[in-house]
Amino acid sequence: MSADIPAGAGGLLPERYPTADFFVCDIFDSLPKTDMGSMEHPMFSLSTRPDRRILNYEHNGVEITVTPSVRGLATIHDKDILIFCISQLMAAINAGRAVSRVLHLKAHDLLVATNRETSGDGYKRLREAFERLAGTRITTNMFTGGVETTTGFGLIESWEIVRHTRAGRMVSVSVKLSDWLFRAVLEKSVLTLSRDYFRLRKPLERRIYELARKHCGRQPDWRVSVETLLKKSGSASPRRVFRKMVRDMIAADHLPDYHLEEEPGDIIRVSRRDVVVEVEGGALLLAPATLEEARVLAPGQDVYALEADWRAFWAKSGRVPLRSPDKAFLGWLRKRAPAG
Repeated sequence: MSADIPAGAGGLLPERYPTADFFVCDIFDSLPKTDMGSMEHPMFSLSTRPDRRILNYEHNGVEITVTPSVRGLATIHDKDILIFCISQLMAAINAGRAVSRVLHLKAHDLLVATNRETSGDGYKRLREAFERLAGTRITTNMFTGGVETTTGFGLIESWEIVRHTRAGRMVSVSVKLSDWLFRAVLEKSVLTLSRDYFRLRKPLERRIYELARKHCGRQPDWRVSVETLLKKSGSASPRRVFRKMVRDMIAADHLPDYHLEEEPGDIIRVSRRDVVVEVEGGALLLAPATLEEARVLAPGQDVYALEADWRAFWAKSGRVPLRSPDKAFLGWLRKRAPAG
């Protein structure tokens, strides 16, 4: 039996807090963010049951060993906590505030921002996620912030309930991130995610979305063999089962931002949705200097994601002719930036 969630239990999760957009925007400084290292390489279990395997992964010289605690490996849904922490840190950095490895979080904010239930069970699952994140140990030669880590570390170093209700439900929590992850944030080795990422029900859908986001980037598409995709996903499924799960994802076609299709030769093509890469004569190609100016206007944000959002905006507006795509993009970006 596959360790991944069954392919039949599909569909997007409901948007539990549709009236809280202003709140989520404030928490995430526009969009949620995650580190590129864990997007590129499988560091989280895709299992829906306690997973106590020791995972070994090697690809293009990168070696990773992930060792569980008695509570099992951290899951890709547990990663929501890290995404929330990284987003908080990047918002602080962009605002010019001092940051440290220790964050003080409100549990309710975390649950709402990541589209989780705020019921008693929701808080119980959150506590279990903290325990798995702290207990999972990673050894890797992967670089973050120019430093090669070759010793074991936890995804989070420690966590502590600072305040709780009389019923024992956590209200606020203190989290100390690993030095490895904190370096990635300081180096801004992060990418933005769609908020609909938190509505993806299946672990494999979340993992494939991460890989699409990391590898598509500014390109119109990304082609990958099923064998390589299976390896990079970290799925425990046999190739035959994995291929069927990917075909189910292709049929459902609800990944945020990306469209999947199967090509001859056991190849999967990933392409961006509703994004114009260029028009005749390359009229919408932006100059490198324009992207550098965009980095100044939107510090800490992924300029290629911003460029893709602008192209989609242009396409939806009827693709009106542009005398200067560079000026149009920068003008759109200035209007989008928060006042102050």
